[in-house]
Amino acid sequence: MSTNTYDAIVIGSGISGGWAAKELTEKGLKTIMLERGKNIEHIKDYVNANKPSWEFEHRGGRTQKMIEDYPVLKRDYPLNEVNLDYWTNEKESPYTEIKRFDWFRGYHVGGRSLMWGRQSYRWHDTDFEANLKDGIGTDWPIRYKDLHDWYGYAERFAGISGNKDGVPILPDGDFMPPMDMNIVEKDIQKRYKEFYKDARHFIIGRTANITVPHNNRTNCQYRNKCWLGCPFGAYFSTQSATLPAAMATGNLTVRPWSIVTRILYDKDTKKAKGVEIMDAETNKTYEYYAKVVFVNASALNSAWVLMNSATDVWEGGLGSSSGQLGHNLMDHHLGVGAGGRVEGFEDKYTFGRRANGIYIPRYRNLNGEKRDYIRGFGYQGGGSRSGWSRDIAEMNIGGDFKDALSEPGSWGFGMGGFGETLPYHENRAYLDKTKKDKWGLPILAIDAECKDNERKMRIDMMNDAKEMLENAGVKDVKTYTSEPVLGRGIHEMGTARMGRDPKSSVLNGNNQVWDAKNVFVTDGAAMTSAACQNPSLTYMALTARAADFAVKELKKGNI
Repeated sequence: MSTNTYDAIVIGSGISGGWAAKELTEKGLKTIMLERGKNIEHIKDYVNANKPSWEFEHRGGRTQKMIEDYPVLKRDYPLNEVNLDYWTNEKESPYTEIKRFDWFRGYHVGGRSLMWGRQSYRWHDTDFEANLKDGIGTDWPIRYKDLHDWYGYAERFAGISGNKDGVPILPDGDFMPPMDMNIVEKDIQKRYKEFYKDARHFIIGRTANITVPHNNRTNCQYRNKCWLGCPFGAYFSTQSATLPAAMATGNLTVRPWSIVTRILYDKDTKKAKGVEIMDAETNKTYEYYAKVVFVNASALNSAWVLMNSATDVWEGGLGSSSGQLGHNLMDHHLGVGAGGRVEGFEDKYTFGRRANGIYIPRYRNLNGEKRDYIRGFGYQGGGSRSGWSRDIAEMNIGGDFKDALSEPGSWGFGMGGFGETLPYHENRAYLDKTKKDKWGLPILAIDAECKDNERKMRIDMMNDAKEMLENAGVKDVKTYTSEPVLGRGIHEMGTARMGRDPKSSVLNGNNQVWDAKNVFVTDGAAMTSAACQNPSLTYMALTARAADFAVKELKKGNI
């Protein structure tokens, strides 16, 4: 058995893990970041980043073999040949679906920070107060004022571009210059504002794509190839931003191929003393010791680590004393919206391939309005022109057909909703000890679903989209919806929620595990409710805040 000692251990290397490593190392802690998958080196390992579609054997599509090998990933857009190796091997790392749950994972250095959608929004006090107001779940132990400065800190370092829009429900931040709307979006925004005044808002997305050079990163080149890894470092990822900062301190060790199997708990000190890992390549076991442990493996895998750390003190795992570990699993429900045709701009086109869209912030169940559901939703979307892949009636062969395809087609505008899911206790993940993964470890069983509140919300999400587009002048508007499935939003939250009472939550207001005060969880697992905004900016702010607290407590000798 080999042992190594550090000041801090970070489990996971995605958005929050990268932030934890940066903050802890910059504050002087010798830190090891443990990643269960392979290393991906910035720029060098983005092997497909500059390939045009015709250089891929299947033009970037999917094959029957891929469909067979990736039964979960095939359910949505992520399955394609251009970045297949960024997604988890589902045969090696299976999970049990008690109810359908689309779990799209990335096991490598950087995690899903290499593939995320980059939309970055602050929460409002309405979001932090919602559980208390509605009598749902448990109350958040923090409010917007507790994160305000940390949001700004995260925005400035990550590089979030956006407008100061003055939307009450969506606090403004410390932004880089915004990306521009295209001409159709500007026209729809004008009509939208004339119709809805200040009751609803239509803004450019706030995105973690830098628009001016920043920290040795080059501004966005409007290639819209973000999911292949950006050789310019234009979007925020572990590789482009937090990892270089952490490595520059000389305090960070990165160990890929390291599956953390459990956190080592000391009954005498009532603290964690380190972690046990399995080397994913050799299956050998090692232990690493540290004064503080940050758990950032993503909501479901962080819960797995905690649950698999069971001792004779807590049969359900470290942090299970409240009975909440693994419960209250959330995601955003989507796959509902509308789109239509826009007339009058046939002589206009777009600049480049903007890796961003428009955003319509939440407007339902605010200012005294009461629907037949609680909480709300927002929309993401945009305007674009159809291209060569469109159908052209009456012309399907010959030179005229080819000439027609060389010209852009009609303008369209579409938008899809992101709805809040409530923190239902019965929506949960737990260890399925009857099945093992490639390494002989128990796998997760996931038992979660959308319920009546979300289904009622989706009716408005669809009908409102149609109404808004028609009021903004869009023609031939058609709606769409689907069976709501959790996981599709790739915003897993809950499983180790923050709270005010150790009897009803896993973490306190500083993201400490109540049962082991030197263990912190700052990824999606910590979320007490889901709101309807993309959550990653909140993970960044929570992580920076918790790391600051942890180091101060270490210096005081409190942990």
